[in-house]
Amino acid sequence: MSKQLKIGLIGAGVFAGYHADKLSAHPRVKFAGVVDQNAARGSKLAAKHDVPHLELDELLVLSDAVVIASPASTHGAIALQALASGCHCLIEKPLAMTADTAAKIAALAKSKMLTVQVGHQERMVFEAIGLLSLGEPPLKIEAVRNSPYSLRGTDASVTFDLMTHDIDLCTAVMGCAPDEVAGLSGCVRSTTADMSYGRLRYGTTIVRLTASRVVEQSERWMKLTYASGEVCIDFNAKTLKNTTKFALNEKFGESEMARDSLGAATDSFVRAVLDGDAVIVSAEDGRIAVQVAEHIDRGE
Repeated sequence: MSKQLKIGLIGAGVFAGYHADKLSAHPRVKFAGVVDQNAARGSKLAAKHDVPHLELDELLVLSDAVVIASPASTHGAIALQALASGCHCLIEKPLAMTADTAAKIAALAKSKMLTVQVGHQERMVFEAIGLLSLGEPPLKIEAVRNSPYSLRGTDASVTFDLMTHDIDLCTAVMGCAPDEVAGLSGCVRSTTADMSYGRLRYGTTIVRLTASRVVEQSERWMKLTYASGEVCIDFNAKTLKNTTKFALNEKFGESEMARDSLGAATDSFVRAVLDGDAVIVSAEDGRIAVQVAEHIDRGE
């Protein structure tokens, strides 16, 4: 494959705009074009980066890979179409809206030997802290991820929209899917759940997750309890309190990986396709997050 990767962008909303900036700035990427059902919005973003605004079929023909940053409810179908067309995929979270679709994406990518990376960018924060190489699982994990209400993202439940980050961080730390999942969720202002609670079990490790998008103040933190102490992370303030024996990076907020997690994720995807490096969040990781979120929303 050439030294430059031709990447198309599917979506032209707020977060897709951030992806467009990263694609334009990456030295190994040729930004192939933008697709969006809203022609005015898609054309505006395309013009900003001097690339064409295209139909999906046209973009898939022109691209080696695509970034899927359209509404969450569209991720699964678009990913399957892109993979069937031979495109590698960086798919924003969630990977899909059902575990069945997520499993189909993972299977199709494997059968066609294509790269899929899922946009759980918080993993970059854990990597910068040093939490992914401790060799010891926590005894307990607690996490809260709350945000003020916004219409954006309400095509998916808060479990798929916000809690999914913490579900994936648990996958990263524990290295597997949970043995048991229980949860509940409910609507307040949206047709999808605005509040949710999940309880996961990994062997003897118990995880409690809470998420809401109908609070006044943003609150995003996680506490991991180990035999030797606790690690408390404030994702908003990018601060760390560590009373364990582990030598963790308390100044992780100064790390480029944590400061620009989207840029780091984009670079990881490019290197995975062009150089054969491992992706930071695999399709299987994404499938696990979808399956857990699905169980929680069903009240299972």
